[in-house]
Amino acid sequence: MINKENNMDQVLIKAQTLIEALPFIQKFSGTKIVVKYGGSAMLDEELKYNVIKDVALLKLIGMKPIIVHGGGKEISKWVRLSGKEPQFVNGLRVTDADTMEVAEMVLSKVNKGLVQMMQRLGLKAVGISGKDGGMMTCSKKLPGGKDIGFVGEVTRVDSSILDTLLENDFIPVVAPIGIGEDFASYNINADDAACALARAIQAEKLVFLTDIEGVFVDPTDKNTLISEMTVEEAENFIAKGVVGGGMLPKLTNCIDAINHGVSRVHVLDGRVEHCLLLEFFTTKGIGTAILKEPLF
Repeated sequence: MINKENNMDQVLIKAQTLIEALPFIQKFSGTKIVVKYGGSAMLDEELKYNVIKDVALLKLIGMKPIIVHGGGKEISKWVRLSGKEPQFVNGLRVTDADTMEVAEMVLSKVNKGLVQMMQRLGLKAVGISGKDGGMMTCSKKLPGGKDIGFVGEVTRVDSSILDTLLENDFIPVVAPIGIGEDFASYNINADDAACALARAIQAEKLVFLTDIEGVFVDPTDKNTLISEMTVEEAENFIAKGVVGGGMLPKLTNCIDAINHGVSRVHVLDGRVEHCLLLEFFTTKGIGTAILKEPLF
């Protein structure tokens, strides 16, 4: 026998969720959003499809999403298959000419796979890299003064190709490969590429999908997740030495983006089903948002 009371309760919960989302939808309709997509969410097909469905909904309610994707684990797999062992310096891949060729091949494959998945949902998507239209020009990145090969530091962004795609209702899907002044290809850290593009287009939101839940007061205590923090609080957090590891460069990128015109930056666990919708359209959210001022 169907319990009509329970069914009505479920319907009311759904209605309340939609009502809670309304002011956020109104505020962000028409805005540009950069999503850096990487981590484990790229390796699990179901998680990947859920992320793309979230992007589809963002698009359908009037937002203008741009996807910047990584592919580091897949690149490492193919580097090993080519007979080499992946090497890193300060978290950056050592990229000789052969590794650059592998990286470009793998990132192109990942790029077109994401485009194909979006098209299955009826979205108009175009896969490009930072080389197309001279979008991302690079110099050689020298971590600690060390030459690690074809690793790029973004020095200039020409957003005209992004602007054209957005104006014509396409979702740009960007592989983090840039072009040098010497016209060589350069592998760009995907976080850096997303930050550079968000700054250039003055995005309303920049989102990092990661394998961690966000920023914690105490990384060993999952109950200390910080839902919102201002730039000043984030800077103090770094100064105190509380944050380290892979979160330190992410938080630094967040601060840099906001100081150069991005309104707010989100750090989310991409392994959580529909993480983008939960963060954008609920009052509390599920990750950490770094912002200049309160939302409402």
